[in-house]
Amino acid sequence: MCTVTLVTTAGRPDDLSMALAQKACDELNIRFEPRNKRSIAKISQYYNAHVIVAGKNRYEYYPKGANAPFFFHPNSAAFRLKRVARGEQDPFLEACNVGKGDTFLDCTLGMGADAMLAAFAVGDTGKVVGLEDDANVAFIVKNGMKVYDTSELPLTHCMRKIQVIQGEAVQFLKKQQDNSFDIVYMDPMFEELIEESNNFETLRAAGSHHHLTKEWVEEAFRVAKCRLVVKAHFRSALFEEYGFQREIRLTSKFHYGVLEKSILNNI
Repeated sequence: MCTVTLVTTAGRPDDLSMALAQKACDELNIRFEPRNKRSIAKISQYYNAHVIVAGKNRYEYYPKGANAPFFFHPNSAAFRLKRVARGEQDPFLEACNVGKGDTFLDCTLGMGADAMLAAFAVGDTGKVVGLEDDANVAFIVKNGMKVYDTSELPLTHCMRKIQVIQGEAVQFLKKQQDNSFDIVYMDPMFEELIEESNNFETLRAAGSHHHLTKEWVEEAFRVAKCRLVVKAHFRSALFEEYGFQREIRLTSKFHYGVLEKSILNNI
């Protein structure tokens, strides 16, 4: 039997949570199920369903069988942006070589921490697009980026700047023209666990699992005007398999790999 997604509310819903529940129903074209004092686990099991909970100030997503919810939070982006704003270097930005006015495509948005760094780097004249295949995760992240309450700048501005698109990366790339984004970035994080926070665990349970393929790399390279960048575990064979120039980080669990378009075009 196919697993569906339902929307419900917190235990004692108010007008705001009911409005948020209706918004989720409308945007995802799914139905509302009254809470009626039942646990999320009981609703999920009875209807064989993933459950989105509209709370008082955020959405929480419980994939069927998950013990903890997935919800939007900027995570590492907050302290990373503070460092970059002070003039410190960030390995992700160095690998991608992002500059003012660039167009940046994140093929694996997740919670969007890297995309937020890219949004800061491209500035007001640039553009950042983030793809998320799973419709429920895309909904949670897109709405979270619009309303997450923080007084921290430039974090808020960076979140609001990102265009979140729900879609599978290869299919999206096939519809794009050659050289249509300056930088294309891929983080197929499900190959091996890198991040250790609880929210990354729930994202692994909630998100779509796609392994990097030859078609994906070829389409991404075609769409990239300047460079294609991949992030993967330091033990990954992806770098050598697809010809990425590995940027080794001796104290980190992950490395970046780069395919420089201009260099390869001149060979």
